[in-house]
Amino acid sequence: MARFLPSSLARDLPASIVVVLVALPLCMGIAVASGVPAEKGLVTGIIGGLVVGLLAGSPLQVSGPAAGLAVIVFQLVQDFGLAMLGPILVLAGLLQLGAGVLRLGKWFRAISPAVVHGMLAGIGVLIVAAQLQVLFGRTPLPDGLQNLAAIPAALLGLLPLQWSSATAAVLAGGATILAMVLWERLRPRSLRLVPGALVGVVAGTTLAVILALPVQRVDVPDAILASISVPTMADLSRLGESGILAAALVIAVIASAETLLSAAAVDRMHDGVRTDYDRELSAQGVGNLLCGLAGALPMTGVIVRSSANVQAGAVTRLSTILHGAWILAAVALLPWLLREVPMASLAGVLVVTGWRLVSLKHVRELLHRHGVLPAAIWAATVVMVVATDLLTGVLVGLALSLLEVVPHLRRMPLRIRRRDLPSGETELRLEGAATFLQLPALLRALEALPPGTTVRLDAGGLAQIDHTSMEMIADWAERRTASGARVELHEPPAPPHGQRLAAALGA
Repeated sequence: MARFLPSSLARDLPASIVVVLVALPLCMGIAVASGVPAEKGLVTGIIGGLVVGLLAGSPLQVSGPAAGLAVIVFQLVQDFGLAMLGPILVLAGLLQLGAGVLRLGKWFRAISPAVVHGMLAGIGVLIVAAQLQVLFGRTPLPDGLQNLAAIPAALLGLLPLQWSSATAAVLAGGATILAMVLWERLRPRSLRLVPGALVGVVAGTTLAVILALPVQRVDVPDAILASISVPTMADLSRLGESGILAAALVIAVIASAETLLSAAAVDRMHDGVRTDYDRELSAQGVGNLLCGLAGALPMTGVIVRSSANVQAGAVTRLSTILHGAWILAAVALLPWLLREVPMASLAGVLVVTGWRLVSLKHVRELLHRHGVLPAAIWAATVVMVVATDLLTGVLVGLALSLLEVVPHLRRMPLRIRRRDLPSGETELRLEGAATFLQLPALLRALEALPPGTTVRLDAGGLAQIDHTSMEMIADWAERRTASGARVELHEPPAPPHGQRLAAALGA
């Protein structure tokens, strides 16, 4: 019998159990934050594991509902109704699938990290503001600024302290947050793989059960098939409307960028098979197409579940596939248990998740390593996402990124010269301006270098390099040196582009 089982099962099976313990509360919580029933997130998690896990170009990346899309979905449901979420995802999935077939995956990596992290930070602020309303026993308002402005009134509404459904929600949600934070800081090394989100939900649920708290609980159907709502022809016929086309495009672009950035981060965590970005993009397209046909939430590759997968020792895609099977088993066999979870407890998980999306550490690194302008792009993106909407915030960030590089492009296009030396080393000389607009060509040249050989990267001819290109080169150099190859960097002591590439490479 053992010879018919995959050799990796001994590592992938326990890793899949760790991942599902992280995924279950997040799938339900993100659905609630999106303004849809919890089972919609569970269906997306099942498809992300069973289907996308099988097709993915990043074998160790886990796909499922993402906090980064919760704000978009909430707004879409408000604008177009829950019935139109499915058709929008069908179109978004087809756009992603087409982008993968056309091999556009590397272009999504060209989006400035300052813009992407600024977008995620803005979404984090919006999630925290909305879920604090749930934590106080209220209903989130449709606008981010309104949710922020309503926080003082919600706090004052708890005074004078007296027993009510609002104070019960605060108790359940507060216990969840406290348990998560304490567990992350104090958990013993032997239990490091037990996820904080699970500990938090167990703490909040246990308190609610023991004290019989009068709080709203998660509503999960007895049969998972009951949560599937296939779009009607009348709904699909609306796909030609300009607002719906724009919504599908926004989901496709943001989901793709978040997925491929997550995949790049996962690649840095392990020494196994590297990501095929175009295959990953196509797999995400198939996943979102199926999520649309099932009336579920959109999916992306998600870094929290993916990092848990790698840290738990997964070695193949079997772990991701199995985690989807465990979600399906939990929904089919344990709906009564899931229905004990307080909504305020899921809100507590999302308050912590949203705060982590803000990631002030990232903007400090931008400021320290790349200067004021990338940090300003991050800040402008955050402010515009919170004050207006997600699309406007991203467009403002991209426009500022273009202002950073356009003057240099007019004078100095990027030239890449490769020379194979008699010693067996390879020299790659960069001249002109290296910006995110030329990033796919630069990435192609770096990845075409023969494996295992010493590479001399000569940046002496660069007159300008932006932070997007610097971070990409640093990621490439880190992966190459981790494989045992050597990378030598040559640049003048005071580079004319003003930013030392050596600093980004940690040299």
